[in-house]
Amino acid sequence: MKIVVLDGYTANPGDLSWDELGALGDLTVYDRTEPALVLDRIHEAEAVFTNKTVLTKEHMEQCKHLKFIGVLATGYNIVDVVSAANRGIIVSNVPDYSTEAVAQHTLALLLELSNHVGLHTQAVKEGEWCRCPDFSFCLKSITELYGKTLGIIGFGKIGRTVARMAQAFGMKVVAYSRRGIEPKLLEGKVEAVSLEELLSRSDVISLHCPLTDQNKNIINHESINGMKDGVFIINTARGALIDEEALKDALLSGKVAGAAVDVVSEEPIRQDNPLLSAPNIIFTPHIAWASGEARKRLMSITASNLRCFMEGKPTNVVSHK
Repeated sequence: MKIVVLDGYTANPGDLSWDELGALGDLTVYDRTEPALVLDRIHEAEAVFTNKTVLTKEHMEQCKHLKFIGVLATGYNIVDVVSAANRGIIVSNVPDYSTEAVAQHTLALLLELSNHVGLHTQAVKEGEWCRCPDFSFCLKSITELYGKTLGIIGFGKIGRTVARMAQAFGMKVVAYSRRGIEPKLLEGKVEAVSLEELLSRSDVISLHCPLTDQNKNIINHESINGMKDGVFIINTARGALIDEEALKDALLSGKVAGAAVDVVSEEPIRQDNPLLSAPNIIFTPHIAWASGEARKRLMSITASNLRCFMEGKPTNVVSHK
């Protein structure tokens, strides 16, 4: 079997091995693939793997040998799964590989918003503590999380893991899901509420839902107006869940006291993204998923997906007619 990986660098920048996948066929791995090169690189492939490189109906029509598409991620919007299903091409994704990593990163962002560790580290390195007449100084007020309310929008595995971690800090947790939340999933003292109630009660709001047509820009001028003054907003899900101009305005006015985002509407971030000129915001470059342990799981499940397909038992299939 001829196997092609179109954009393998983010999953494996060189610290892991492709051997498990390579054992299944003739493997070619490209670090990155520009759109104009996609067809040339996959036209003879039977199995293609992609992370963020788009695969369209036109690609599938011209790749007569293509039988399997593996997504090196959980989200699969970069593949035309309807066209794949119509052509009998199996598309499999990798669910749940980064749950703990994304939840941990969410709490890291929350702690940075609350304690400003990076800001104070830089100040000490620049000599401010050496020059300080007192044994202690604060450049920004530190926020205690104990007793605060965390509102989680989207209550899948990542949202539930974030809830568990936040409760360890003594936070109260409320959650909203557009599809509703089964009572058995409300472990501990998590309370299921409407979106409006979550917005009005939460001291911190964290996004953990997939991006759909229904929830694009779920954080906008109107929803921000329904929030507490001085709220924190965290996004480790998808950038387009937030109207970035609206968030910038809220940060400028102080309605939102701080924000932390691992994702933005267009990635890599554009220089004209409004959030780059907003105050009181922390960025990380879409790395919540990228712990070494999570990437290792990703690559192992990726190989397992292809192996199961070859054995006639496809798994994690997301292409359905």
